[in-house]
Amino acid sequence: MKTSNTTVPAIDKMCLILDLITASSYPLTSAQIATELGLPRSSTHTILQSLLAKHLVYKDINNRFHLGSYLLYWGGKYEQQHSIIQVFHELISQHSVLLKHTVTLSKIDGSEVIFLACHEAVAPLGFTFHAGVRVPAAFSATGKAMLATYDDQTLAQLFANGMPETMTCHSVTSLDALKDELQQIRKTGISLDNGQLREGMYCLGTCIHNAQGEPIAGMAVSFLKREYEYYREEVSTALLQLAKQIANKLG
Repeated sequence: MKTSNTTVPAIDKMCLILDLITASSYPLTSAQIATELGLPRSSTHTILQSLLAKHLVYKDINNRFHLGSYLLYWGGKYEQQHSIIQVFHELISQHSVLLKHTVTLSKIDGSEVIFLACHEAVAPLGFTFHAGVRVPAAFSATGKAMLATYDDQTLAQLFANGMPETMTCHSVTSLDALKDELQQIRKTGISLDNGQLREGMYCLGTCIHNAQGEPIAGMAVSFLKREYEYYREEVSTALLQLAKQIANKLG
């Protein structure tokens, strides 16, 4: 059967727009997108409206465009074929230190993280992690680990409308305070949620990077507060080792 080389101009433009939004370190307006790509403003606007309707992009209060949530559905189907979740479960079995604890795997989506998978500890935490649940990235160990890969301009854009509503009295309340936390994470590779998501629950996290240093996922180990000091060092070491193994396995 002969394969046609014919392309569809509207689809080509749609892909160019999505690629530009993905590559940009800050959200863009319709006019900026048209200028960057050399496209007519009218057709750019029309394509963006279609993408909005399908939730492939979303528009903030300043009329700037971000990647939309429906892309996660496509991404989820792709991950079923090339699954970081499968690799996570496969490799965690090699770490006896981590197998004693509850370990979560998450992805970042804007200013939130989405739980992808969880290895449950034998001893219950009193909190259940479900795949698909979203929490503020600024408060979670996995979110902080992934946010630490962003520069200040990206962080400012991400939290342009302010920090999320606090979940406990420990939740970070300002971007400057969050940046201080992120600076420490960049030095050690380990993040900490000291009861910012849930009172009495501490989490240590780290980021899994691709070859370009971009965050592809985050992992965190959750403890009751009284366990944190006892297990902190050995868990931190094991988390960093597992993150490196997963990154190498995924190539």
